[in-house]
Amino acid sequence: MAAPARAFVYQAYQAANQLARTKPLVRSQALQAMAQAIDAARDDILEANTLDLEASQDSDIPDLLRRWLKLTPGRLDRTVEILDRLSVRSDPIQQVMRASFQHEHSQAYSQLMPLGVIAFVYEALPELAAIATGLCLRVGNSILLKGGTEAVHTNQAIVSVMQEALESTELPTTSLILLPEDDPDTSLSALVTQDQWIDLVIPYGRPELVQQVARLATAPVLRTSMGNCYLYWASGGELETVRWMILDSHASEPDAVNAIEKVLIDRDCNISKLTVLMDSLRGKGFTLKGDEELAQEMPDLELASHEDWSRPFLSRTVAFKRVAGLEAATDWINTHSSGHADSIVTDSYEDSRAFSRELNSAMVHVNASPRFSRSPRHSNEIALGMSNQKGYRRGRINLETLTTIKQVVLGLGQ
Repeated sequence: MAAPARAFVYQAYQAANQLARTKPLVRSQALQAMAQAIDAARDDILEANTLDLEASQDSDIPDLLRRWLKLTPGRLDRTVEILDRLSVRSDPIQQVMRASFQHEHSQAYSQLMPLGVIAFVYEALPELAAIATGLCLRVGNSILLKGGTEAVHTNQAIVSVMQEALESTELPTTSLILLPEDDPDTSLSALVTQDQWIDLVIPYGRPELVQQVARLATAPVLRTSMGNCYLYWASGGELETVRWMILDSHASEPDAVNAIEKVLIDRDCNISKLTVLMDSLRGKGFTLKGDEELAQEMPDLELASHEDWSRPFLSRTVAFKRVAGLEAATDWINTHSSGHADSIVTDSYEDSRAFSRELNSAMVHVNASPRFSRSPRHSNEIALGMSNQKGYRRGRINLETLTTIKQVVLGLGQ
């Protein structure tokens, strides 16, 4: 029988204390070692993934999870690349910033510090174990991984390779711990209630998983968001821009986090443009839905349910709705979208400013694709996912998200 969750968490807590004292170069070397180890073990990892895929054929897991589960050589290549990029990324820890206050006869400053112990709970997507570990170790956090039973062999293969790599470095091997999937002593509820030592829980997967973790956890939770992103097509917006943004937002593989799934159309938009757009999307394999008004006008358009407007499809499905202008669009999006990445297509500067100002979303895209990339070529940033959570950190979950601020006051003894 495996050790209880409390024992694993305490090991991670002790490792976090050691990590906080490590030099950036030591953590860089560990990330390089893990990248090289995963690259060298790719055949074993893909073989383990084949076992999971074969087992999934005999189970009732959804097609979405099966797509997430299938690990390709390309996905492994990107994982190795991300670890390599993290290894040479400048270290944010101990970065000194100006404090927002000053005391008399003293000087105050702030600096970024590791959070401590991160619990990462995820469905399928086995490469996320390596990416989340890389982000955590880069800033001096230890990590506890809780994967799904659908990826048991792949998760174990990836984590074993990374732990072997850690043994050749100065970092504690308990910086990274994979909890057993099926043991009741290490169940989800047993893990996320260890608030004495866990500093942050990050659930990644379908909305049901995120909501389950948020209900169970007594430790702080950073909610990730996926899908249910809106686009408002203003009256002067270009058809080709709308089409490109929708298609590009769905192009991220395997998890199109910021995929545009709902389109609000200004009543002044030409209906013929909408017909052209819909025909184009159908030709690309999309399923299309519409509100009651559009469904009556277009008999081949599936009627969207009331619940559809507030839930992600997580598939190549787009629902369309007519609205009476920008104010109605922002009100609807603020009420129904996931609130992490929403867009507008417009030729009006005033409309773009009003939309950006009035929308409550973490990210607003104006005539720009919201497509999510964990490792964009034009940026040094690496991101795990997206968050719409106002109470902690919003937007892209990156290195800074996994840090906290310490305030230091230097006095003169008076």
